[in-house]
Amino acid sequence: MPIYTYRCESCGVRFERQQGFNDPVLTRCPECNKKALRKVYTPVGILFKGSGFYATDHRSTSGASRESKPAEPEKKVDTPKADTSSTDK
Repeated sequence: MPIYTYRCESCGVRFERQQGFNDPVLTRCPECNKKALRKVYTPVGILFKGSGFYATDHRSTSGASRESKPAEPEKKVDTPKADTSSTDK
């Protein structure tokens, strides 16, 4: 059963109540006994566990798995050129 948070607009008291989905909404404050209760909507925390939630877990469009590193290009080896100019003339 879910837990709902209520707040009284008259006296400001805030409390939680465990209720079923089909239970009637509370309207009367237990502190000041006025009909000024409103549900407080709070964001729900979501925790994703397991594989499939990260960009690295998705398959490529072709169905083949992606490589973890891109292939490195071959490095050119600079070979020193022979000096063709002659100083002996």
